[in-house]
Amino acid sequence: MMNTTWRDQQHPSFISFISSFLAANSFRLNFVPISPDFIFNCGGLSVAFIFVTKWDCGNVGTIFSRAKKLKAQFAHLYVTLNLPTRDQNDSFLCSYFKYEMQLGRPTFVPVQDIEMGFEKIVKIAHSCGVSKQQEVKSKLKAERNQSVQELENFIRVVTSIPGIDNHDANALNQAIGSIERIAKASKEYILETTDLSADKAETIVRFFRDSKFYLCPKII
Repeated sequence: MMNTTWRDQQHPSFISFISSFLAANSFRLNFVPISPDFIFNCGGLSVAFIFVTKWDCGNVGTIFSRAKKLKAQFAHLYVTLNLPTRDQNDSFLCSYFKYEMQLGRPTFVPVQDIEMGFEKIVKIAHSCGVSKQQEVKSKLKAERNQSVQELENFIRVVTSIPGIDNHDANALNQAIGSIERIAKASKEYILETTDLSADKAETIVRFFRDSKFYLCPKII
């Protein structure tokens, strides 16, 4: 998404360059009255940008004020600055400390020309999206591993009941769920919801409720 006000302040040829560059990188351009100059949605992550194409050494306060305001609204905000001359670069460095900006909040990205600046913007947005997707994949993998481990622990506990095998444990897990729920289940409920025999259902009920049963020595 591109800010309509920002668009109107740029040369038409630059807007044409942006449109073509986005299309070549499989992005769709929409013109919207948004607060930042650009918002990219990549991998379920919104990345916002301020893009200063003309640095005015005599009027920098509004840039830093805007950056401070938007950093409170967007977790991922970058400020790209076109600083083609040494004087402009020195002006930025002095102003950065003058306005007491916090390092990395937001991140400022100086560039030599506006085309390079926009290419940087797209690369940053894409990189943030890829990182987000990798984070999601890692989280899902960890959750799957935890789920497998929990199931293995469940089967290990349930098969410690005399006469109960892996098939029985899986049937109990699917039909009833946690060990706590199995411990509270009646013989009738176990028979109704699983394919376990009456003897096995009776054994499970006695195991969890009859101390004489689960404390007595088992002969294996």
